[in-house]
Amino acid sequence: MHRHGLAIALAAGAWGLAVAGFGLAGSLWPALALLAVAGAADMVSGMFRTTMWNQTVPDALRGRLASIELLSYSTGPSLGNVEAGAVASAFGVRASVVSGGVLCVVGVAAVTLALPAFRAYDARLGRVRQP
Repeated sequence: MHRHGLAIALAAGAWGLAVAGFGLAGSLWPALALLAVAGAADMVSGMFRTTMWNQTVPDALRGRLASIELLSYSTGPSLGNVEAGAVASAFGVRASVVSGGVLCVVGVAAVTLALPAFRAYDARLGRVRQP
């Protein structure tokens, strides 16, 4: 797989679909299988994100960008938990889980469409592939 941006988008979208499916699952075994799919998709996304990071970030900027990345990793889950708790309080736990997965898919689609250079990144070239 050479199109790392596209791979990240597909994996993140798969995570959102699996989480939404988990929220809709009616019994334990399908719910557990969907959580396993979500975890696998997250690992695939992480692998491609790390590889893309290492191939594209200049050495002079690694420290600054790593600090921004650390900030997003440390605050993102907490903000997500607040949002999920607020939605669960207002509409129920199932609605919170399902809407979170659906919004993830919508967000991935929007970002992927808005950033054509991201989805066109080609690891063989170390840059965006020109048509």
